[in-house]
Amino acid sequence: ISLQKLMDPEVGANRTSVTEFILLGLVETEQLQAVVFVVFFFAYLVTVGGNLSILAAILVEPKLHTPMYFFLGNLSVLDVGCITVTVPSMLARLLSHKRTIPCRACLTQLFFFHLLAGMDCFLLTVMAYDRFLAICQPLTYRARMNQAVQRILVAVSWALGFTNALNHTIALNTLNFCGPNVINHFYCDLPQLFQLSCSSTQHNKLLLFVAAAFMAVAPLVLITVSYAHVAAAVLRIHSVEGRKKAFSTCGSHLTVVCLFYGTGIFNYMRLGTDESSDKDKGVGVFNTVINPMLNPLIYSLRNPDVQGALWRVLVGRQSLT
Repeated sequence: ISLQKLMDPEVGANRTSVTEFILLGLVETEQLQAVVFVVFFFAYLVTVGGNLSILAAILVEPKLHTPMYFFLGNLSVLDVGCITVTVPSMLARLLSHKRTIPCRACLTQLFFFHLLAGMDCFLLTVMAYDRFLAICQPLTYRARMNQAVQRILVAVSWALGFTNALNHTIALNTLNFCGPNVINHFYCDLPQLFQLSCSSTQHNKLLLFVAAAFMAVAPLVLITVSYAHVAAAVLRIHSVEGRKKAFSTCGSHLTVVCLFYGTGIFNYMRLGTDESSDKDKGVGVFNTVINPMLNPLIYSLRNPDVQGALWRVLVGRQSLT
């Protein structure tokens, strides 16, 4: 049911309207639900703790007051937001044994999920551009990536993500849902809701296709071009240590890009399938839980500056610099 029909019961009074959806979740049996609750509760704590630790390290360590870590701090905020939009509500349903979610709550969850995912697309592109400037044009890097430019790039990323999420939410609000209302997933997303609509979703799918081209394909092309130039520049470095350091910082970012875009493409390029499957749930877990949980590990595993800053945050010691 659209929000307009929720506000005006006389609209569409001749047909049965859905006012809430049923989210089946990840598992059916109560024993497995208890296991899922424990696993995802600790995964949430680890993800939030890990990303907030990265953010704290960036804030307190002067060595990390650079554009690359400014963008990484924003990525950590996005990761916390992404898992918070989906997992706590799923845990609440597991505790209450109540699987229903009101239409408005479903649309709200979808809006914030796509806001954060869209922002992620652009922020990963900005991070690739930052590495391109730092490695390929080091003499003009500080001037071209000053604090004002950094803030503008992040603000534009937020604005584009907000526009994308708002467009999808408004377009979805025009659809009619008159039954069934069972979503074979643990959170609300476009492919599953398209399957439940009793009106045409042609325009919605077209909008999603255009958005995918603008928010996924275009950024991916820009990231590829940036790293093609970076790879060429790194191969010209004579110092083995310098080459290793450059590939280390770029390798972390490329790993995150591959995980993010790999699962995203699998999820949204399967709109022709008739029914949701357990594969969709697995991709959803990867998008909302595993990726945000792995990002702090990926960025800190081979980075001594981040490791040192994290250690100082954890033990409460001041930076020596």
